[in-house]
Amino acid sequence: MEKSIAELRETFKTGGTKSISWRKSQLKALLQLINQNEDSIFKALDQDLGKSPVESYRDEVGVLKKSVTYTLSCLEKWVAPKKAEVPLLFFPAKAEVMPQPLGVVLIFSSWNFPFTLALDPLIGAISAGNTVLLKPSDLAPACMSFLVETIPKYLDNKAVKVLAGGADIGERLLQLKWDKIFFTGSPRVGRLVMAAAAKHLTPVTLELGGKSPAIVDTLSTTPSKAKVTAKRIVGGKWGPCTGQACIAIDYVLVEEKLASTLIELLKKTIKRFYGENIKSLKNISRIVNKHQFQRLVNLLKDPDVADSIVYGGSVDEEKLVIEPTILLDPPLDSEIMSEEIFGPLLPIITLKNVEESIDFINSKSNPLVIYAFTEDETFKKRILSETSSGTVTFNDSMVQVVDKRT
Repeated sequence: MEKSIAELRETFKTGGTKSISWRKSQLKALLQLINQNEDSIFKALDQDLGKSPVESYRDEVGVLKKSVTYTLSCLEKWVAPKKAEVPLLFFPAKAEVMPQPLGVVLIFSSWNFPFTLALDPLIGAISAGNTVLLKPSDLAPACMSFLVETIPKYLDNKAVKVLAGGADIGERLLQLKWDKIFFTGSPRVGRLVMAAAAKHLTPVTLELGGKSPAIVDTLSTTPSKAKVTAKRIVGGKWGPCTGQACIAIDYVLVEEKLASTLIELLKKTIKRFYGENIKSLKNISRIVNKHQFQRLVNLLKDPDVADSIVYGGSVDEEKLVIEPTILLDPPLDSEIMSEEIFGPLLPIITLKNVEESIDFINSKSNPLVIYAFTEDETFKKRILSETSSGTVTFNDSMVQVVDKRT
């Protein structure tokens, strides 16, 4: 391990990774890797998570192709020096801001999007001129093996290395000095990463989770628009790795008078998208492992939570499948409402007035994203001005992820 890291540092010192031609060659090679190995990527994702080819292309392969293409189109602009203002007092002096790579970057990727969350940060690190050590998650072993075996065949092995292993390898890596750490995962492990990085004053990017709500202001009097709302909620909850995603809808806030209508629309949409028999569910991922499966099952064992189930709730332990499940007003002090769910369980919380949703959201930690289904421009402005989140998406779900500008 130490030898590999030393080689990465020596490679960076040569200055070779700073050249635009090197950066472009590596990005083009990465695009070639994706294009030439689509079937193998689909197979690995099915093996680890039960993802269908459609989901795998939408959330992994397609996202990465777009990311590489966009980066290549913008690279020269990004690396070009930017003119800086100089006070008149210093005339005729000039000043520029020159983007510089940091050095050796450590990337910890997550298991729920094992290619996107490994290769998208890698695209950024390469385009900035860094050398990289990538540590994929061992909870997606087929995907990890693919990355370990395939990346050296396409990318500069002196500048980009992939290291397999579990938590013990991660702990050893954190004891070493890095110039940047990029981590995707849970807040618990994120705290450990931040604490280890602080010893070396290493800058860190933490991509963590949270409880991302969906606000439903009204169900349009036009039936077709109401159905679209239901489809987008279902797609934003169960579409991304059956809810095992930080950007998935965690819970829904809706006025009491609209709850029953919304639930019926969601039920119909779930049946259409995924089927209604747990033994024959289609187009939906499974839970990653027995530990996560049991964690989710335990959320439903709380008697008050179990009583709130209005749809679904069946589980298949052998296949690690949990049926899409809707809960109506589970206790707000229950674990399902205090912790990120990260699975196929959707609580619906009713309010007297939808504007109470702002105080409800503000009573919790800032979410990664707020999804708001509303045509009320005044309410939209209130959400933007009175809440804080990573992004806000109106009348849709998940689209902010595929826009590389966000």
